[in-house]
Amino acid sequence: MSSEASPPTADAPSARWLEIQPQGWRLPLPPGLSLLEAAQQAGVRLARSCRNGTCRACRCQLLAGEVRYRVEWPGISAEERAEGLILPCVAEPLGDVRIEAPAAQKL
Repeated sequence: MSSEASPPTADAPSARWLEIQPQGWRLPLPPGLSLLEAAQQAGVRLARSCRNGTCRACRCQLLAGEVRYRVEWPGISAEERAEGLILPCVAEPLGDVRIEAPAAQKL
């Protein structure tokens, strides 16, 4: 049995990660979950309220990576998007993601 890792196949995508700063936490990003849902599944509480992209309570800074939104127009302005602000409650990762969420807490 080989100890080398095999490359991912089309059926088995490589693991993706959510890094939360300034805490330095690294959490798995299961497919199909928003950043907020992935954090909660891993035992981390991010600020939140509505969970549908309108209240803006979960707003945080995207430091690295890309996301797509589950809703057509989340409650974030074009200027805020240009500054790198995101809404984790409706943001799905397109790969590894690093965010700044100073209020994040372990559950």
